Amino acid sequence: MASKVFKLIAEEAHRQKYGLEMIPSENYVSSDVLKALGSILTNKYSEGFPGRRYYGGNEVIDKIENYAIDLAKKLFGVPVALVQPYSGSPANLIITMAVCQPGDTVMGLSLISGGHLTHGANLSFSSIFYKAVQYNVGKDWKIDFEELESLAKKHKPKLIWVGTTAYPFKLDYKKFRKIADMVGAYLVADCSHITGLIIGGVHESPVPDVDIIMTTSHKTLRGPRGAIILITDRGLKKDPEIKSKLERALIPGTQGGPHNHQTAAIAVSLEEALKPSFKKYAVQIAKNAKVLAEQLGTVSETHLILLSLTDYGYGMGYQAQYALEEAGITVNKNTIPGEPASAFYPSGIRLGTPALTSRGMKEKDMVKIAGWIKRVLEEIRGLDLPKQQEKRKDFLRETKIKLKENKNLKKIRKEVESFAGKFPVHSIQ
Repeated sequence: MASKVFKLIAEEAHRQKYGLEMIPSENYVSSDVLKALGSILTNKYSEGFPGRRYYGGNEVIDKIENYAIDLAKKLFGVPVALVQPYSGSPANLIITMAVCQPGDTVMGLSLISGGHLTHGANLSFSSIFYKAVQYNVGKDWKIDFEELESLAKKHKPKLIWVGTTAYPFKLDYKKFRKIADMVGAYLVADCSHITGLIIGGVHESPVPDVDIIMTTSHKTLRGPRGAIILITDRGLKKDPEIKSKLERALIPGTQGGPHNHQTAAIAVSLEEALKPSFKKYAVQIAKNAKVLAEQLGTVSETHLILLSLTDYGYGMGYQAQYALEEAGITVNKNTIPGEPASAFYPSGIRLGTPALTSRGMKEKDMVKIAGWIKRVLEEIRGLDLPKQQEKRKDFLRETKIKLKENKNLKKIRKEVESFAGKFPVHSIQ
């Protein structure tokens, strides 16, 4: 009798193949990455670092981790790499612990402006254990460097984050460097979203201008879920002890044994990222995002589109996410700068092109997909979020039921399934 888990995995595989995955932080890994993730390496405990383990029997594990480190250093052009962080948020905690003491000031882009939770957002460790100061975007949705400089001079942060999670524009690392130097702060780039674009030459590299880099491995890098911490030459010059500080913050500070199957899968994805074909892939991501954004009436300089839905009504993020999911298109609701509704009931959606591009889709396909998105959004016009907070929960439940029964959405879903099913999704079966 087949395990229920494997039946559910098959169900999810069908959803992924016959739908359009458009959440910009999601991607499809290769068959080789999947093989490494499902390998016997998960059986081994390896607390510590290569040549410095707390357990025996790690000769082969040391070779794998050292190989992953060497690949990361080569790919990014940095002297030091750590490949053990479990994921992006733990990696950001490791970095913050390494360079700051509890109560020190950290600065990052606010959540509502497209920043990440771990860069100082309310309820995150980065604001619970540290004094968090948030900078913002202006009316043009771009980072307000005048405000950033003023806040930095006033609060003298120990650490300045430059990184985003819902920001469709390129980042100017040199401007951040200038401000960090004014106050003596560590400058840390969280380039999780745009690492693939950096490798492909589509986005400027932070390496010459920052002290430390954190990247997840599972977004545009197209690897397994994990993270890499990199130290630049500039970072080593600023603090010669920074590597040992980061290692202590990693273990015993925040983690135990590394996930060796994950480390191996990261190494496989780094091998793939060093191939010429990866650069073509990264270029195509940006081309696709540009066309998709134009078709939807907005702009993108990266892989990501932040779409305001205020033209469709008030607080339309939930409704759009529900409707698009019924049509076989996966996005996520998201706040927009100057959010008119609420962070919990946002007015926009966040979507992107990495996963679509991994499946081989090109610009002409983005035109088709934008057409479906616009048709779907017409189905929510008038389904405004109630202004009275106590009515919202019932409204959203009823709206979800209504959209599930919508005949136009069912029709679009069939079109999407017919289209998406023609494009491959990697597996190990």
